[in-house]
Amino acid sequence: MRRGYKITAFLFCAIFMAYIAGCFIYLLRLPNEIRLTEFASHRLIIGLPLRASFFSETAAVSKVNYKPVTSNLSVRTRAPLTIKTDSAGQAQMTIGAFGVPMRRIVLEVVPDIKVVPLGTAIGVRINTDGVMVLGFNSFLGADGEIHSPADDVLRAGDLIFAANGVNLACKEDLHRIIANSTGDVTLALRRGEQDINLTISPATAQADGLRRIGAWVRDSTKGIGTLTFYNPRTGAFGALGHGIVDVDTKKLMPVKSGKIMPSTVTNVKRGTRGVPGELEGAVDIDRTIGEIKTNSTSGIYGTLHPAARPIIVTRDPMPIALRSHIKEGPATILTSVCGKTPREFDIYIESVNRFSTDETKGMVIRITDPELLKITGGIVQGMSGSPILQNGRLVGAVTHVFVQDPTKGYGIFIENMLGVGQPVELEAVEI
Repeated sequence: MRRGYKITAFLFCAIFMAYIAGCFIYLLRLPNEIRLTEFASHRLIIGLPLRASFFSETAAVSKVNYKPVTSNLSVRTRAPLTIKTDSAGQAQMTIGAFGVPMRRIVLEVVPDIKVVPLGTAIGVRINTDGVMVLGFNSFLGADGEIHSPADDVLRAGDLIFAANGVNLACKEDLHRIIANSTGDVTLALRRGEQDINLTISPATAQADGLRRIGAWVRDSTKGIGTLTFYNPRTGAFGALGHGIVDVDTKKLMPVKSGKIMPSTVTNVKRGTRGVPGELEGAVDIDRTIGEIKTNSTSGIYGTLHPAARPIIVTRDPMPIALRSHIKEGPATILTSVCGKTPREFDIYIESVNRFSTDETKGMVIRITDPELLKITGGIVQGMSGSPILQNGRLVGAVTHVFVQDPTKGYGIFIENMLGVGQPVELEAVEI
């Protein structure tokens, strides 16, 4: 009898500890901060048999489950929470069990922002902040030996800013300094977050008699994408929904300067299972409609030229939806798949991962519009940045396609874009 009691007590303790551990693991996946818009009701799903208490020094959060927020308000979190917000500000939500706090989350209440959704196809060009090292090669030297001076000295992704004390404006500057050198070359570069100086010993190539270090470098990149939004209050734009990374190093390309140009979609390569499609366009390289200032993991950002705004901005501002507003169900995207004018096409938001750790994959969307499926087969390269609209709000932008099912893809929450891919390639040069 006593043995049976001990076994029962042990099993109870084991189940209880597993329950607590499971709750902790789930809670660790929740973000440190959740954004809500002011003067609105929000639905927050936690789905655990725990309790949450709320505290706010302002009127940022006024009611939870229709109860006024007081110093002792505590609600169960198994069922969805209805949160009523008033003015912009912050509140704190503490989740726990048996009076023990397990997770604290800041609820940030932000103004109900309005921006203009665009969906316009653009050409993109970025000049990197430094000359980026892509890879290495060996060459036959004038002495008949094989040389690879850069190997084991430089690393793919290094950004070279200066050579022998001379600041570099382009990759040709680096090529010229190395070719004209008579001894070792000192390079100033950034590796990750660290600025360092290195010395490298070029060798003379037998093929052309020029001094080389055996490295491939790039100083710019270009491609086609889609404008997501324009902020009429600031003149700023956001595009792509993901950053531009180098195709060789897979690293985010730092911006020294950049521009966007008008693009006309001239052809579409339809996507099929296992083979992504692509928008093909004619870019007007002689016209600049905006300057790129930032290349981040959530997209590219800059300022739209005043002269271009009447042509590009053809819609009225629209309120944004935070992730708490977004529902699984019908929605639309704005995108350009023929000519210059964006059109609205039907999609379905299949899932919303409000606690995603990858900001470019907050939603899974599926193209349902028969006409768009006929033209593109689904989501294709170049559609990245196409705005996603639902219930009169801008909710996000298209970011990636499912290679094995081009009718589906990922979307980024617009709040991530405002909180502040497709790789594109340009010819590299050997030095």
